[in-house]
Amino acid sequence: MFACTLFGIDRQVYYRKIQRRIIKQDKAQLIVNMVLEIRTLMPRIGAKKLYYLLGNELKTLKIGRDKFIDILRANHLLILPKRSYHITTNSHHRFRKYKNQLLDLK
Repeated sequence: MFACTLFGIDRQVYYRKIQRRIIKQDKAQLIVNMVLEIRTLMPRIGAKKLYYLLGNELKTLKIGRDKFIDILRANHLLILPKRSYHITTNSHHRFRKYKNQLLDLK
């Protein structure tokens, strides 16, 4: 007997793909719940430190660092770093301020 195929895909392959997608979504949801639980205590904790804290649980789920960060990115859970800037000019001092003489120069 021959295997019945639909669009060149066996029935077994079709349902296995659906099952894999469901398993991946369940793993991702479990990871998101773990991250949100930690973020209630520490809201600004980053992905690298979360990966370190959840190391054992992620090893049992067979989730690596890059996959973990991809899951966080897909669920908009990555923390944007705070902008680092330095104020270098203080124009409100008590000393004399000179006009810019280069503006009139041609």
